[in-house]
Amino acid sequence: MKRIIGILFAIIVLVSCNSQKVYSNFEISYSKNGGHVPIYENLLIKGNNVHYSFESQRKKYKQSFKISDEDLKNLNNTLFQNNFRKIQEDHKKIYDNVSVSINIKKGVNEGSKTDASSIMENYKSNWTNITNVFQEIINNNVKNNR
Repeated sequence: MKRIIGILFAIIVLVSCNSQKVYSNFEISYSKNGGHVPIYENLLIKGNNVHYSFESQRKKYKQSFKISDEDLKNLNNTLFQNNFRKIQEDHKKIYDNVSVSINIKKGVNEGSKTDASSIMENYKSNWTNITNVFQEIINNNVKNNR
């Protein structure tokens, strides 16, 4: 009996650890969260594979899909053309704000930026251009179940 319980416990641990793999194994991530009515939106990209999740007001939605090489190239070009690595974050304190975080783990655009404390004024248009590309990927590929 102890052996069966031990085996079941091991299987549960392995399955639960594997389900978190999608959230740590990515090359590009875009997340939007916070606010008075909290939302949690994540877009994780590895190669052409994308995992999207959204949660707000008791609604949960997840979807996996593929993006084209052209969409991926457009995303990387936008990051490069808008100097993602050089964008400067402000240090203001902003509370109850929906913030966006972008993490790039691979390539010339490698870096991590967030607008949780706002973006310095002279980089705001660059930040907007970059976040618009991510939003376009979401709008073009995610079903309207959000």
